[in-house]
Amino acid sequence: MTESSATKLLNGDACRRTLNGKNASKNGYVKNHCPFQQPQKYRRSGEKKQNATHNPSLYKKPFMESFEETPLLVAVLTYMGYGILTVFGYLRDFLRHWNIEKCHVARERDEQKDFVPLYQDFENFYTRNLYMRIRDNWNRPICSVPGARMDLVERVTHNYNWTFDHTGKVVKDVINMGSYNYLGFAESTGTCADAAIEATQIYGVGVGSTRCEMGNLDIHEELEELVARFLGVEASMAFGMGFATNSMNIPALTGKGCLILSDELNHASLVLGARLSGSTIRVFKHNNMQSLEKLLRDAIVHGQPRTHRPWKKILIVVEGIYSMEGSIIRLPEVIALKKRYKAYLYLDEAHSIGALGPNGRGVVDYFGLDPKDVDIMMGTFTKSFGAAGGYIGGKKELIDYLRSHSHSALYATSMSPPVVQQIITSMKIIMGEDGSTLGADRLRQLSENTNYFRRRLREMGFIIYGNDDSPVVPLMLYMPAKIGAFGREMLKRNIGTVVVGFPATPIIESRARFCVSAAHTREMLDTALEAISEVGDLLQLKYSRREQPLPSLGWMSEESLLQD
Repeated sequence: MTESSATKLLNGDACRRTLNGKNASKNGYVKNHCPFQQPQKYRRSGEKKQNATHNPSLYKKPFMESFEETPLLVAVLTYMGYGILTVFGYLRDFLRHWNIEKCHVARERDEQKDFVPLYQDFENFYTRNLYMRIRDNWNRPICSVPGARMDLVERVTHNYNWTFDHTGKVVKDVINMGSYNYLGFAESTGTCADAAIEATQIYGVGVGSTRCEMGNLDIHEELEELVARFLGVEASMAFGMGFATNSMNIPALTGKGCLILSDELNHASLVLGARLSGSTIRVFKHNNMQSLEKLLRDAIVHGQPRTHRPWKKILIVVEGIYSMEGSIIRLPEVIALKKRYKAYLYLDEAHSIGALGPNGRGVVDYFGLDPKDVDIMMGTFTKSFGAAGGYIGGKKELIDYLRSHSHSALYATSMSPPVVQQIITSMKIIMGEDGSTLGADRLRQLSENTNYFRRRLREMGFIIYGNDDSPVVPLMLYMPAKIGAFGREMLKRNIGTVVVGFPATPIIESRARFCVSAAHTREMLDTALEAISEVGDLLQLKYSRREQPLPSLGWMSEESLLQD
């Protein structure tokens, strides 16, 4: 990369839209990121610019993301809600202490009162007093294939969500808006299911050994060759668990004297792997290239603490699609910075592989980049492929090293043969090697469903996060009482959703997370959208300050915005 192009990358101008004469820093405005100057689609009350670098020459198509800020009144009421719950929580703990209220949590025995506490009561305060109020929204038993529709086991609680009893009834044909079934391969009939059954008849269900001992089957090697070809890399390696693919392989790649630069919203598996490695960890702001570049520059200039020796290696760790934000990594800019500062790049494509790109090959395919520019390509088979496990792809030297140094490779049991066959069959369908257009049709259907679902939610007045092409769609709920209420009301309307709150999200950014699938028909989406709108009106969730779409208003210069 030339010096001039690098300078443009690091000092690129951020795009701004017409603000209609209003202050851009006012609370409640939209943070919109776009490296291209596109005609305006919406008139907004205003927007806030995120401090991020942009270089249009790095992108081959528009890159649109928006994160509308929390309205001030909603933020205040949310803090008040958590404050009230906290006060009542301490009151209930006081009543439990004096046995006025029955205590259901694990407690120390009287004989162990002088021991160091095994159960940390204070740390479990949130679980006891906040999570238990809405616990009925999670861990619901499913008694069917978790496809576009599913069946749920009905259950009731008689002690405020501490325990549940099954009624013996089944809630039929619930529209599934929460599973990571992006391409609709979670199915019990069809080509994939038939191939998995055949593999079970040949190999059985379990292997009973590790890959390096007696658990290396011919279909394991076939899978790894297929994954490498699918990704466009020299070699790949498959693992039986997606979480362990990150947590057990990062420690094999870095150690003491190495520096890991991690996005602040990286998945727990990446965080755990970084901690287990013993490397120094520094966190940069989510998808913020100026923050990343500052850490890279400081690492090069200052080196290791105290000794100031150069770092043995610098590893940038990012995700393709962030599963709680719906945002897509700015991969062209990350690669440009990685090349300039001679760092390594670890890309987790758990949610993006199969869900992004014209060929379903993830965020690298989405941006039209060279897979060789990513040093370690990681992904899972649990989402788009309807299976289990994970993979790492890259140079042959990297994979050979991991085969002899990765804990997940040396000590974990091999992948189950029917699971391996499910992955092989679904991947060949995506690649079109089955002789049909089913894979291309599903990719196209997923893209259409994603854009339609996101557009309709915006038009209804909801605040949603993320990239327009991301099938992960977070809808903001904010207030703690609305987390449980939204999930319950949606289930009453036969819609299964996932709701998420603190501490999995920032305290004022509770949300419902929808996952769009190629298996969803337009009728299913319309039914879900109608229910979402109805519940949104009931719970007053339509916080967005966006107005209805208007004709293009063009772009204004930064000087004009400053005058406003």
